Amino acid sequence: MNRTLIPLSLLLLAGLAGAQKTTLTIESWRNDDLKVWRDSIIPAFEKQNPDIRVVFSPSAPAEYNAVLDAKLKAGTAGDLITCRPFDKSLELFAAKRLTSLNGLPGLNNFDAVAKAAWSTDDGKTTFCIPMASVIHGFIYNKTAFKELGLSVPTTEAQFLSAMTKIKASGKYEPLVMGTKDQWESATMGYQNIGPTLWNGETGRKGLLSGAAQYNKGGFLQAFQALERWKPFLPRGYQALAYPDAQNMFAQGRGAVYPAGSWDIGTFRQMNPKLEIGAFAPYSVAGKKCVIDDHPDIGLGINAASKNQAAARTFLTWVASDSFATLYANALPGFFPLANVKYTVQDPVAQEFLKWRSQCGKSFRSSYQILSRNANPNNENDLWNVSSQLLNGTMTPQAAGDMVQKNLASWYAPQKGK
Repeated sequence: MNRTLIPLSLLLLAGLAGAQKTTLTIESWRNDDLKVWRDSIIPAFEKQNPDIRVVFSPSAPAEYNAVLDAKLKAGTAGDLITCRPFDKSLELFAAKRLTSLNGLPGLNNFDAVAKAAWSTDDGKTTFCIPMASVIHGFIYNKTAFKELGLSVPTTEAQFLSAMTKIKASGKYEPLVMGTKDQWESATMGYQNIGPTLWNGETGRKGLLSGAAQYNKGGFLQAFQALERWKPFLPRGYQALAYPDAQNMFAQGRGAVYPAGSWDIGTFRQMNPKLEIGAFAPYSVAGKKCVIDDHPDIGLGINAASKNQAAARTFLTWVASDSFATLYANALPGFFPLANVKYTVQDPVAQEFLKWRSQCGKSFRSSYQILSRNANPNNENDLWNVSSQLLNGTMTPQAAGDMVQKNLASWYAPQKGK
């Protein structure tokens, strides 16, 4: 009799212990990351925190904002909210949908640049833990470089010389990028090489304060430097869309690809045999390199969650080196923003990551505050003029003048400049 009762009592106790577990649900748009969270990230956290169960519940990327808004209004949203950078998440905080994370253990692992995308305009309150950024630079075809006897360029003069040699060879397209979709011209072009010329955060903050303008100084010089890419773009580049450029480079038909680090994983999948390397935005006129280390994804706490303590425990772990190592290796090209030690196994991702210690860092000039106006919109204007510049239908000065005029039409610190 006793032998039967003891196991039953143990089972009852085990059941009670299981019932006392706190369950945290994560809302996200990264449905492509479901396997990574389910198989790697969540098990690692639950092993350290056996009293907390975590469920990753993503929506389709294009539907995420609308789905999340509906769930928040209905009171059915998860405990943890994956945060897009800048204004969308700031709106959620202003509407009291996200809690302040000030004082959270681990928050001091992030510097002001990392926190800017998920903090109030004055920088005093942070409402999402920065999870990862993407870094801009260049991915190159190692086979092409070896074949043509080229070295990795570190200056603009070396870069243009390499482009000239590649073009003369006739075997490879020197610089694989199209202008059909417009955004690449600005994102992988202007915002890639520009931060070095406008001195990174000094120039970006100058636009916010009114001390810098798009039609003079480093911002104009960046348009001038971008124009120098024109002779090296693929034949018919005006009709080349983003997927077309990816496909061209993955097939080994190009030598250099202006890149975001997210392209590492894409090329690994498209052509595992393609030997690729990476080099940082080159120096222009002797200026030290500054990389576009652009905040991409954060994680905050739903203010209506009934599991605030458990949610804060999870976010503290997200700020740790354990999470950084897991995330960086599960998703090569997405780099944790915490100032903690972590290693990256993918050699090209390692190269991108190395630039953080070699170069200054900033992020895209149009993303904080300056694109809050619907029309004209600073980000869209940069897409437009950067593609026109490369298509030869606009000069660098005209590009800078147009962007500056439209920004000054609504943004008070730039009025009259």
